[in-house]
Amino acid sequence: MTDVLLTVGTRKGLFIGRRRGGSWEFGEPHFNAQAIYSIGIDSRGETPRLLVGGDSAHWGPSVFHSDDLGTTWVEPKQPAVKFPQFTEASLERVWQLHPAGPEAPGVVYAGTEPAALFRSDDRGESFELVRPLWEHPTRSEWVPGGGGEGLHTILTDPRDAGAVTVAVSTAGVFRTRDGGERWAPSNRGVSAVFLPDPDPEFGQCVHKVTRDAADPDRLYLQNHWGVFRSDDSGEHWKDIGTGLPSDFGFAAAAHPHRADTFYVFPINADADRVPAGHRCRVFRTQDAGETWEPLTRGLPDGDHYGTVLRDALCTDDADPAGIYFGNRNGELYASADDGDSWQQLLSHLPDVLCVRAAVLR
Repeated sequence: MTDVLLTVGTRKGLFIGRRRGGSWEFGEPHFNAQAIYSIGIDSRGETPRLLVGGDSAHWGPSVFHSDDLGTTWVEPKQPAVKFPQFTEASLERVWQLHPAGPEAPGVVYAGTEPAALFRSDDRGESFELVRPLWEHPTRSEWVPGGGGEGLHTILTDPRDAGAVTVAVSTAGVFRTRDGGERWAPSNRGVSAVFLPDPDPEFGQCVHKVTRDAADPDRLYLQNHWGVFRSDDSGEHWKDIGTGLPSDFGFAAAAHPHRADTFYVFPINADADRVPAGHRCRVFRTQDAGETWEPLTRGLPDGDHYGTVLRDALCTDDADPAGIYFGNRNGELYASADDGDSWQQLLSHLPDVLCVRAAVLR
């Protein structure tokens, strides 16, 4: 079977697994007592670089990197991500670490709390604030979500290095087409049921956005109530949540190869944040949201209360694809067949905050 690296960020450290052949092996945790909110795996070089956004209760947040699959780690002498003095802000958390594609060699983006986008041109060793988004005229009206005001999603367009899409809780989706000089809200059709105006230009509590494998203009969005699809890079959105047991949730992941295929993990409600129907089920669509099917083979079949957070569901790029998720019960599950069947890899972990996987070649 394909050689796969699996990284699991938890409330108390980072766990790294490796599948050689058909079996998984996990080592001792890294970054003991640190909450790991973000992981990036940069596979563009000869050796993959692992990037980790850690948060120490004593030392605060930092970004670390490893060029030997986690055997050793480097923390820059100066903070990799730091707000300039003029912002009068300080870094609370690194929510997202996103290596851009081959179209932008060396570029890594970081999304933070307070909600901001940072760009690195040296593979994540140092970052600079993307100032036009920080100074966007709507910023004064952005409101923190239940988990804080975080920029938690970053998508780069494989066709155009200057095209970047981000999502902020709770400000919604914003897009740039000129490398970050100008940003526009991109929420037409996405609901905000908690606001007096349920269809505002911005202010939606978007939980996650992902891109279709075959059509870069097709995006999928898991909202604070509602699952949506865009066929024009986010210009317009269509509700595709019919057929799910609940359209509330956090996680969303697109299949790495198949068109029209992506995955969500429905949650009962914003006031009842447990799996929909108290069942551990990943739902998959293979027709861009027209229909949905529950994927349960190998998952617990009794009452279950393990919530999957927004970055705790991911895929690798194998064929067939590996699908992975962890939950707040400390359970880690994997599928090696596009989600058709599952096995539990670990249990009794600290809360799982994020999961990232990559094929090693």
